[in-house]
Amino acid sequence: MPQVKFIEFNGTEHVVDASKGESIMVAATNNLVPGIDADCGGECSCATCHVLIDADWQARLGARSEQEESMLDLNPDRTDESRLSCQIPMTDELDGITVRLPEFQY
Repeated sequence: MPQVKFIEFNGTEHVVDASKGESIMVAATNNLVPGIDADCGGECSCATCHVLIDADWQARLGARSEQEESMLDLNPDRTDESRLSCQIPMTDELDGITVRLPEFQY
């Protein structure tokens, strides 16, 4: 089972197991990782599951969809590392991915 390492804004780390095919957002919410609100439940319509993914992992994720881009554009803290965790399905290739959480969700 692949694992995800979440790092809260304050540096607290949470390593959780994620089922293949489930989103990183679901892995976080199922394991009570603080910092991902997931207000829309993973429908890519709120951007409250905003995370930061290091460039080393970005290439393995594939491109952002137009809808994800649109939601991220609403976030004043967007960076090149920004992704919506509801749009990243877990795979064996992502085992060990590090996901940093922003200070606030918008």
